[in-house]
Amino acid sequence: MVVGITTVVAAIAVPMTSNTMKNFKITGDARSLSSAVSLAKLRAASQFTQTRVYADRSARTFRVESWRKTGLPGWVVDQADTSLSSSVTFGFGIVTTPPTATQDAIGQAPACVDTAGAAVANTSCLLFNSRGIPADQAGAPPAVGGPTGNGGLYITDDQWVFGLTLSATGLSRVWSTTVKATPSWVQQ
Repeated sequence: MVVGITTVVAAIAVPMTSNTMKNFKITGDARSLSSAVSLAKLRAASQFTQTRVYADRSARTFRVESWRKTGLPGWVVDQADTSLSSSVTFGFGIVTTPPTATQDAIGQAPACVDTAGAAVANTSCLLFNSRGIPADQAGAPPAVGGPTGNGGLYITDDQWVFGLTLSATGLSRVWSTTVKATPSWVQQ
């Protein structure tokens, strides 16, 4: 009888533990991404230079970079690559609608550009001007366009989608929804 009860409890507990671990992974990755955005905004304002969160979607990594104005101009890595958890990727699955009052259409931030202004394949960048405000890339660095509120990075584990969105004022918000065609976004 004890063995039977233990088997039933184990059959219930194992799937619940697996789902909980997956949830811990994606929420931890969303927090790390949010921290990188906060660091990029602070570095931009404190160093009075451009910074960006550089997401390599194919390698499933992201990092913070600053524009070096003196010496040989170029992007300098401020924070080493952070890898997403094993079950988490950049994307939003079948979710088709962005969180309310964020982006016009759901999508990853625009591609990062190299020092010549060419787009880098399979990347997304959240760029901050020297005042820590999200901005559009306007050609080769250090050219920066106007403030933008249309940037976002999305991660998924095929059960959940977490989105980090930016407003034109620099406010970043983290959202979550389950993977479904009509999402029910909740701000975290």
